[in-house]
Amino acid sequence: MPFARAFLCSLLLPALAACTTTAGPVPGTAEFAAVKVSRGYDCGVAVDRRRVMAGLAPAERGRFVAVNASLAVKSYKAPRHCDAAERSAVQHELATLTRR
Repeated sequence: MPFARAFLCSLLLPALAACTTTAGPVPGTAEFAAVKVSRGYDCGVAVDRRRVMAGLAPAERGRFVAVNASLAVKSYKAPRHCDAAERSAVQHELATLTRR
């Protein structure tokens, strides 16, 4: 059963990635956390991924890991830099995620 679930998730990842690039993830979801962690890496902000994951429900951690891995590959292929204002906003959002 876990293999089937992982297989289904791998089929849904491209669709999920398309959703995150057009409308953006809903705050409070594993996808939102993954996007913020990925953006933190892009901006060169120190990211405590374990604390972010600890703030998620156990059922959401698998989604977080899958989306985060997908975003990491995209970020590696086309890194984006951010200015000081965005870096500050990302730091604030990551601090909020680690306090959950």
